[in-house]
This record gives sequence, structure tokens and C-alpha cells, in this order.
Amino acid sequence: MPGDWREVLLYRPIATSSAMFEAMGRKVVISGVRGIDLDSSCSFHDVTWPCGLRARAVFNSWLRGRALHCFVPPDVERFAVAAPCRLGKQDVGAWLVSNGWATALPSGIYGKAEATARKAEMGIFGPAQ
Repeated sequence: MPGDWREVLLYRPIATSSAMFEAMGRKVVISGVRGIDLDSSCSFHDVTWPCGLRARAVFNSWLRGRALHCFVPPDVERFAVAAPCRLGKQDVGAWLVSNGWATALPSGIYGKAEATARKAEMGIFGPAQ
């Protein structure tokens, strides 16, 4: 992150995908994770379900009525920026990946969280919810 980025509190975030949200005129992609495309389908024991829509809905439900602390540039950007965020003390990327609603980037820090979610058949790695 550039040196002028600061931690700000972003109120009333609305999930636009499983790893992206909009709040206060900003579009933020959670860094270190790969979101699930809205039109993605997942299969579990030969049952296919719309996991992209479900992932966004779960993320949105988790965010509802809260505010996120994110490191973002000082000016509002027209385009989405990748940024680390937290909800209270909870790392948002870690929550998404450990619950199976996003995957870890290959070079990221969430690899073990993804392995745990896969093993526990959570989120996109499990049955339709």
C-alpha cells in the first residue's frame, strides 16, 4: 500500500460480490482473496447450486448494519481498490475464506483457512445452503 493510504471507517457497506463491497462512495475489493463470480455455480455430490449469488448474500448479511475499518487511498476512487479490511478485530478476508465464501490467492496469507474450509465442506465447498 502506498504511504498515503490510511485506515478509515466505512459505514453501511453493501456487498456487490463475495469479496467486494461499496460504502461511502468507495468500491473495495478485499485483498488477499479471490471472490466468487455472481454467476458461478458449485457442485456438491452431483447437486449444482448458485454459489456466487449465495456467497454475496452471506457476505452482505454479515456486513449488514456495520462499519468496516479499511486501508484505502485518501481520495474517492472511480474504480475499485484492493484493500485489507476488518470488522472489529475480525479480518474480513480471513472470515470470507475460512467460511468458504472466497478462495485464497496463491501468494496470499489465507491458504490454511481455505484448506480448513474445504475439509469442513463449508461455503462453496459444501452443500447448497
